[in-house]
Amino acid sequence: MNSALQDFLIYLKDVKNASGNTIASYQQDLKRLFGYLEKQNVTDTQKINETILNSYILNMEREGRSPATVSRHLASIKAFILYLIKRGILHEDPTERMHNPKVEKKAPVTLTLDEIKRLFEEPDVSGYKGIRDKAMLELLYATGIRVSELVSLQISDVNIKNKYVTIRNIKNERVIPFGSMAKQALETYLLQARDKFVDKAESDMLFTNLNGEKMSRQGFWKIMKSYGKEAGITKEITPQILRHSFAVHMMENGADLQSVGELLGHIDVTSTQVYMQGRQKKLREVYVEAHPRA
Repeated sequence: MNSALQDFLIYLKDVKNASGNTIASYQQDLKRLFGYLEKQNVTDTQKINETILNSYILNMEREGRSPATVSRHLASIKAFILYLIKRGILHEDPTERMHNPKVEKKAPVTLTLDEIKRLFEEPDVSGYKGIRDKAMLELLYATGIRVSELVSLQISDVNIKNKYVTIRNIKNERVIPFGSMAKQALETYLLQARDKFVDKAESDMLFTNLNGEKMSRQGFWKIMKSYGKEAGITKEITPQILRHSFAVHMMENGADLQSVGELLGHIDVTSTQVYMQGRQKKLREVYVEAHPRA
């Protein structure tokens, strides 16, 4: 079975153009499966069947593995089985009737308004770097865009006068408004700091690193993490937390689900429903405080 695994990993790399992380994940999951199969005296891929795979999944659940972990392992198994069928090693799909366990979607971690304020006060706006960082934080929270979208923005994507940013990608294009705080931070950055990082004639990038090159997602995450630590925020600080905070704070203040989903760039409204948990919690608090018989 190990030779079949190696062939599958080569297939993922050469045919599917899978990333190194994806290949490593499949390898780890399938090695764990093979270890279980060997204990059950199953050493031939042709003898893999629905019963043995169900027993493996059940064993994982008995070990206390989370539904998310079980689902990931099952996805790896299904991909491997489909590869064996394509190769003619298996003629039937033993995973056809196997379904992923229900994964409970947890409410995303968000920052409170006080934590937002503390985080945004950390950049030292007496220096060029602080001015840049302040503008990036303000725009990220004001629009709820992804960090990958933030670091890819061009000067032409931002209309400061009318306060909106245009996000362009292969699938769609969306226009997102932003408020006065983000406008002020962007104006200050463009007037006082941007040309200290990059020659205006050489780059159209809105934000760059200290060398005038495109900033990476990891680079901005490190900046945010540092400010979060300095602000005394104990939650794990990631760029995604500002996107989550944007969505939850909008809904807590009356924005409807569909509008927030459109601003976030969600194709399916079900992707936005996870933020309803924050809204429901807020409504519960209001109810308990206001209803005379709560």
